[in-house]
Amino acid sequence: MALTAAVAVLAAVLVTGAGVHMVMHTSRAPRLLTEGIAAQPCAPQDVIIVPAHREVRYDGASSVLLPAARATPGCTTASVAASERWLAAGTVPGTGLAMRSMAERALLDLHLLVRPDGAVVAGWYPGWDYAWPRDSSWVAVALAVTRHGADALRVLTFLQNEQSRDGTWAARYEPDGGGPVRDGRPVELDAVGWVPWAVWSWYEADRSPAARRELARLWPMVSAAANAAEQSLTPGGLPVAATDYWEHGTQVTLGTAAPLLTGLRAAADIAGALARKPAAQNWSDAAARLSTSIQASFGCYGFNRLPDDSSGPDASVTFLGPPFGPASAALEHAEEAAERALTLPGGGVLPGADWPGDTATAWTAETAFFALSDAANGEHGRAGTLLSWLAAHRTALGALPEQVTAAGRPASVAPLAWSDAAVLLALVAQLRPLPATPVPPGGQPAAAGGCLLPPLTVVGR
Repeated sequence: MALTAAVAVLAAVLVTGAGVHMVMHTSRAPRLLTEGIAAQPCAPQDVIIVPAHREVRYDGASSVLLPAARATPGCTTASVAASERWLAAGTVPGTGLAMRSMAERALLDLHLLVRPDGAVVAGWYPGWDYAWPRDSSWVAVALAVTRHGADALRVLTFLQNEQSRDGTWAARYEPDGGGPVRDGRPVELDAVGWVPWAVWSWYEADRSPAARRELARLWPMVSAAANAAEQSLTPGGLPVAATDYWEHGTQVTLGTAAPLLTGLRAAADIAGALARKPAAQNWSDAAARLSTSIQASFGCYGFNRLPDDSSGPDASVTFLGPPFGPASAALEHAEEAAERALTLPGGGVLPGADWPGDTATAWTAETAFFALSDAANGEHGRAGTLLSWLAAHRTALGALPEQVTAAGRPASVAPLAWSDAAVLLALVAQLRPLPATPVPPGGQPAAAGGCLLPPLTVVGR
């Protein structure tokens, strides 16, 4: 798959003949594909892909590489200053050198991963160089809470432009506005939950009159997504079988149900803010029904990946409680149990107990989910341990990789947009509470403890 025209391979001024090479995996342990990304000094929106194990470094708090900086001193000064201004316009979360360094690099990498049209490139490498609505939503929230609201709004506008007429999104999109990637992947239903949550979070970060006007402009997207979420609910209350963030098979999973619950609550609150009372009531009712069904099925078995006792824990349990929904003792217990079960001997976590891939390799986004959950629940020590592990397993350029091997080596692409966003949210949650979508009056928390009803028959598995 070709990279977009905005991308440049590491320039000859850095490494003669350097390029990006497709890596064929010959063993179970993944390999590092990229060391990081950098900005072209004379064209800051253009991206240099730094191949793995290249010994280069940045010019201060910027995305400009020093070898390139020496070749283009005039452009470099302007590019470095632009990076510093952008960072200074927002906040860099974290306390201590390691946390601040990780946050700074995650922000600068996101600044390059978000394209001028608002598309969020998941990672600059063939196969990752697309915009996933799920990742994009998290990036929009991370930018909003670090006071880069204009960048977050560009991401939301891209999502609005790409939304299908039925309110859903394709699995992924071309980052240049070329539409959905036609690769046979089904619609990933969790997007209709994540996107309204992203809009709600962006507005919560800036309730200015200008933001309210933009919220009204985004309303058609939120409305269509929430209607799609409501229509996906079966008579039993859970959503239909779909593909979730694992992108592995079509099932009824917590990885879809939890984001839909958050999205319906977010959409109901947005409707209330815009005086759309019928819509607010409709989605509040749908959220209450879904919440009760999650409790009556997933809740009976400790909030596993599937609504039964056989699948085991999943990182998506973190999508139910703070900062997405209200806290409860039962849910916090389930999250702690899942974190223990999924943590690997060398640190980091697996996506789930039933993960079909390499079970010795940790995933950074999922590790950050638990750090975010711990921080939002006030377990700052546990969150700090996970964040320290993430900071210690970045690439030599400081980028957060997608994976970390059992030997403790960064692997796959670096940086990964979703990991950057999740880490930034966890770092913010270490410093201050993040808002959670409100439970409508009379609504039921999704994790009150025990079964509210007999286990449901799941439709569509």
